[in-house]
Amino acid sequence: MSGIRHQIEVWAKELGFLDIGIAKAGFLEKEAPRLESWLNQHYNGEMAYMANWFDKRLDPRLLLEEAKSVIVLSYNYYTDAQQVADAPKISKYAYGEDYHLVIRKKLNELIARMREQYGDIHGRGFVDSAPVMERAWAEKAGLGWNGKHTLLINKQKGSFFFLAVLITDLEIEPDAPMNTDHCGTCTRCIDACPTDAIVQPWLLDASKCISYLTIELKESIPDEFKGKTQDWMFGCDICQDVCPWNRFSKPHIEPAFLPKPALLQMSRADWQEITDEVFKELFSKSAVKRTGLKGLKRNIEFLG
Repeated sequence: MSGIRHQIEVWAKELGFLDIGIAKAGFLEKEAPRLESWLNQHYNGEMAYMANWFDKRLDPRLLLEEAKSVIVLSYNYYTDAQQVADAPKISKYAYGEDYHLVIRKKLNELIARMREQYGDIHGRGFVDSAPVMERAWAEKAGLGWNGKHTLLINKQKGSFFFLAVLITDLEIEPDAPMNTDHCGTCTRCIDACPTDAIVQPWLLDASKCISYLTIELKESIPDEFKGKTQDWMFGCDICQDVCPWNRFSKPHIEPAFLPKPALLQMSRADWQEITDEVFKELFSKSAVKRTGLKGLKRNIEFLG
């Protein structure tokens, strides 16, 4: 058993993953009432898809028949690259190519290696695009703990990483879950959130989150948030930037995540006058395509 886990970890590190953890596939008992309560309070805003496939979100065996193990992998995206001081801001995760595409390719390679080594096994990989509760599985797999801002934190590596999940019918010895919270009495993320999206520790009203307002929300941004989005035009890093654990974050080494120099050099005036041609040049393979030029312009205009 341990030999299988070790071999998968070797492959994962070769593919650039930061960490790997294993959990036994099963029903997420603790998360069920939490998810139901969160949805009932409409904290998902217009993200109606969060209410879909409720049962599948809680049990990976409904996503893959005979699932036995949940492999959770993290992928670093931290960068110390910065935009010019006066520019509207983009979240670090969107500086380079779309992480969904980059990491999915690596997951497919990992599954291919597993099949080559272990025979006719089945596996399904997910990168933030299916009814999978990645953070809950990451905690169960020992990769870290859920911080008060509801993002996963690792003591050695902070929180600037993506999570990917691979559900497989290969039986692998699970890792010990992370049952300890290391946030202590710290409330920096809660205090720093300008829109009060973190309602209380470990509870996020996503409909107030700047990331939601600038990406998920398709209608006009409500006037109540005027002057509160702190120059963020796509996503937001505030709760992570103030987290003490992120002093341990180290710059990623993934070429696909490197920002184009032109992106970093764009001034406020450049962004306000952005054309379709420039948008396509900067974001042809980027997650920013999700909001489109129209959405990005809406966000920039909202900043004033």
